[in-house]
This record gives sequence, structure tokens and C-alpha cells, in this order.
Amino acid sequence: MELVQPIRDEKKIKAMVKVLLSNKRDLLLFILGINSGLRISDILKMKVSDVIDEKGKPRQYYELKEEKTGKYKRFPFGERIQKAIMDYLKDYDGDRDRPLFASRKGNKAITRQQAWQILNDAARAVGIEDNIGTHTLRKTFGYHAYRSGIDIAILQKIFNHSAPSVTMRYIGITQDEIDNVYINMNLG
Repeated sequence: MELVQPIRDEKKIKAMVKVLLSNKRDLLLFILGINSGLRISDILKMKVSDVIDEKGKPRQYYELKEEKTGKYKRFPFGERIQKAIMDYLKDYDGDRDRPLFASRKGNKAITRQQAWQILNDAARAVGIEDNIGTHTLRKTFGYHAYRSGIDIAILQKIFNHSAPSVTMRYIGITQDEIDNVYINMNLG
């Protein structure tokens, strides 16, 4: 498995949103991933009933038991996620127990490989050449949260990492900071 990077450039994120606008399911996958920090395994197991109530309105938050860690987690749906949910499920009156990210081939969720393909196609369409994968969504969340001033200790807790240094390395901050030292050294 290759190391994947966060999407650091916000213009590229906005460009990917534009590319994904033609498919509301894929757009929700992207928006949910970059705004929640959830692992793709936890995103893909979501059901329609996890995001909308009986009246078809977006829920305020999502609660889950993380597949990898077995820990319980709760996170509120921000405004951008709620909008993407509404755009995708507007006037939905079908089976609320179906997968949120249903495959076109039946009542199963898309696979991790299908999610990877969706993200890679959109990334390549906007000129991103870094290694992109499903983990890119989670790393992008952490990278931009940190850059916006969120304390690394909070991100460490969100990601269930053992130390702040692990979180820094995970979201690509350590390498960025090292690169900046070299770039900004102009002695002589």
C-alpha cells in the first residue's frame, strides 16, 4: 500500500467538488470524508437512516462504533455535510436501511476500490498528481483542521493516535515544516 497525501491546496478541493457535482452520491462521499475525518470503512457502512430522520431531514450528528478501533465516536454534521446530504437525498422516500453509498448494481454499498476510483478520477481531472487514496479524505480533514488552528492534541484524540508526533506525521505537517526550513534558508 502506497503512502497517500492530504489535498493541501484548497483550490484543488473546490475543483474536485465541481468535478463531482454531476454525481450527488460521489460528492457526498467526498464532502463527508474531508469534513469528518472518518475512515472510509466507517463511511461506507453508513445507512440512509444514519444521516436523515423519519421526516427526511438531516440528522444533527452521527454516532458509530469505529470498525478499526472498536471505540464509540460521535460527531455533528456541519453545515456543508448537511447540505450535501440534502442535495443527495432530497425527496428520498425509499428504504432507510439501504446503504448511504449504494452501488448501482444492487442494494450493497460501493466498495473501497470503487471509492478509490471515484476519488482518483476526480483528483486526476483537476491535475492532482500526488498519490491519492481513500485515506486522503481523512488526512485532508486533519491537515486543514491543523492549519486552521486546531490543537494537535485534539486531532490526536479524533484520530485515536498514540502521540501528537504520530498525528503530525500522519497529516503531512512534519514534512511540510522540514521543507519550509530548507526553502527559507537563504544564507550567504
